[in-house]
Amino acid sequence: MPKITFIEHDGTERTVEADAGRSVMQAATDHLVPGILADCGGNCACATCHVYVDGSWRARLPPPSNEEREMIDCALHVQENSRLSCQIPVTAELDGLVIRLPESQT
Repeated sequence: MPKITFIEHDGTERTVEADAGRSVMQAATDHLVPGILADCGGNCACATCHVYVDGSWRARLPPPSNEEREMIDCALHVQENSRLSCQIPVTAELDGLVIRLPESQT
């Protein structure tokens, strides 16, 4: 199982095992990672699963869709590496992925 490390805004790290084929958001909610609310259940209809993808991983992810980009614009504290975790599929190649959580989701 791929491992994903979530880093909260205060620096607290939590590494979880994720099932391939599910989303990064689902991995977070499965393991009760604080700060990933996922109000819309992964339908790209809110921004409550907004995360920052660690720079070394950005190029390894599929680019965001237009729908995701539009929803990210609704999030607080948007950065160049902002993504919606519901739109990032977990694959074996993402073993070791590092995700940071914005201050607005603490």
